[in-house]
Amino acid sequence: QVQLVESGGGLVQAGGSLRLSCAASGRTFSNTTMGWFRQAPGKEREFVAAISWTGGSIWYADSVKGRFTISRDNAKNTVDLQMTSLKSEDTAVYYCVGEPKSYRVPTREYDYWGQGTQVTVSS
Repeated sequence: QVQLVESGGGLVQAGGSLRLSCAASGRTFSNTTMGWFRQAPGKEREFVAAISWTGGSIWYADSVKGRFTISRDNAKNTVDLQMTSLKSEDTAVYYCVGEPKSYRVPTREYDYWGQGTQVTVSS
């Protein structure tokens, strides 16, 4: 099992920045793709960003490209999401995800999920 714990959520004004962090523990973290999803009230959960084990492959949702940056530190078993130029439509619960099976689709398929952290952007 992999346990994922998010931190860094909160309230921020539109145009501001926020950094989310996710700490992983449990089974080996090796070769695990990590990412973030979000779910806004009344909407389906959607993919935000993902990063491969080496960091050589990164994926972003079109809605966050150029504003969000995902990164990871394998020595610390952490993955971060730096969010800038935040908009009211970024308001959601953000979930950290992890997937050790390399053949799974990095924008859709994850076995491990954190509990989520709330991000609220006020306009």
